[in-house]
Amino acid sequence: MEWLVTGGAGYIGAHVVHALRASGLGAIVLDDLSTGDPTRLPGDVPLLRADVRDPGTLRRALAQYRPVGVIHLAAHKDVADSVANPLRYYRDNLDGLRVLLQGSIAYDIPHVLFSSSAAVYGTPAAGPVTENAATDPDNPYGRSKLIGEWMLRDSAASAGFTWAAMRYFNVAGAGGAELRDRGATNLVPRLLRAAERREPARIFGGDYPTPDGTAVRDYIHVVDIADAHVRTALALAQGELADEVLNIGRGVGVSVREMVDAVGRALDNPLPSVVDPRRPGDPAEVVASADKIRTLLGWQARHDLDDIVRSAVDSPVPAPEPVAVPA
Repeated sequence: MEWLVTGGAGYIGAHVVHALRASGLGAIVLDDLSTGDPTRLPGDVPLLRADVRDPGTLRRALAQYRPVGVIHLAAHKDVADSVANPLRYYRDNLDGLRVLLQGSIAYDIPHVLFSSSAAVYGTPAAGPVTENAATDPDNPYGRSKLIGEWMLRDSAASAGFTWAAMRYFNVAGAGGAELRDRGATNLVPRLLRAAERREPARIFGGDYPTPDGTAVRDYIHVVDIADAHVRTALALAQGELADEVLNIGRGVGVSVREMVDAVGRALDNPLPSVVDPRRPGDPAEVVASADKIRTLLGWQARHDLDDIVRSAVDSPVPAPEPVAVPA
């Protein structure tokens, strides 16, 4: 049982590929390598270097491998960048999904698993936020993910495939040094780089309506995210799940200042910090209710905050991976 994984050489995607393989499932990766790294992948996993918006390569892959389903992770995901470059996010994220859905329908692919985001909720009125909460994204990235969910739902209603949209909360940690997070903007690698350079950690915004004034997020270990993908993919393939939106989080809020403290504990060296102005498009607090996926699939996160941070500390952080330049 093989799955085509778009963006499978990226940080989250590679963890998903390894989890699929560990569960006895096959994987084929399609990735343009703008931010992905082929060394993250097992050597025997086929890698097709292509933009998911390239219909020819995508359709050849679907025709050759005939996967049981597609796991679509390829996307841009930087909130601040989406505010500065909104059309890039609407073009790349939505055109990529459109081409993927067209190809999947043409080759009768029965299952599609879509990487969505908690960014679709914007700033929730209350928390923990359930899948039935209002969706009012604060930034173009979140809006591109919400529109992607609409595209997925409408396409499935017309074509008859089954689907799941997985709304990630804040992903961090690593399943090994070769799978570490190299993102330039993600919080944990930013804090580790600051510690390595003996610079104060930058906190964006200290005046949010939260207990310590810094933004609160639900941080989840990337290994737990990957496990959730495998559970969901198996449930789709076995007919145990269809047409569902699922939150993937721990249900525990952690402020940026608390994350700075957690990194200091893991390093056994307190990390100083400075407060900068808020970044555009950042909500104050977003924390998951993960009750639905636990009820439907028996899944729940296994790693706590210190596990997440220790796994990142044990995976040395290199220079940031390059940010893809718009064509």
